Amino acid sequence: MNLVDYKNALKTLKSGLPIIFPTDTLPAIGCLPKFSNIIYEFKKRDRDKPLILMGSEQEQLVDYVQESAKEDFENIASKYWPGALTMVIPASEKQTTILTSNDLTLGLRIPNSHMAQSLMRETGPLLTSSANISGLKGSITVEGIALDFPSVKILAPVPWEKISGKASTIIFWKKSGDWRLIREGELLVRELY
Repeated sequence: MNLVDYKNALKTLKSGLPIIFPTDTLPAIGCLPKFSNIIYEFKKRDRDKPLILMGSEQEQLVDYVQESAKEDFENIASKYWPGALTMVIPASEKQTTILTSNDLTLGLRIPNSHMAQSLMRETGPLLTSSANISGLKGSITVEGIALDFPSVKILAPVPWEKISGKASTIIFWKKSGDWRLIREGELLVRELY
């Protein structure tokens, strides 16, 4: 098993390789935004499926949000983050170089995980996806993940903090005050109902 501490995780990420780390929902595979192609390779993921940008705090992510959506973003973020909610929102014009979607939107999330937040305080935001081979059910144990991704480094210490095993809820911003539910997950978002 390729376990690494925070310091070596940062070195791995800076070298362009991904690492696997726990979140409150599912384990994630993540990379620095400029190396997003690596996630698609390791996961065998369809390039039409966008990645999620995770951060340790709202301030890390707000500059990625288009001005017209910032007020709604901040309103929802202050109520539900950290937590099992992913917001798909128009990306800021100055941040389009990291986009992995075709529609100039970006999924944003702050997991309710001490380990994930500690990592991203050091690394800055990471582009992420669930740590599984695309189309296959992934493991939520470090041992199972190591079998699926034998060459990817995994953040230690283990055992990890509790992981729910359920995906995050995903909401999509249409226009001011108008959100749509994309995927119902762990969290129920009252504003949508």
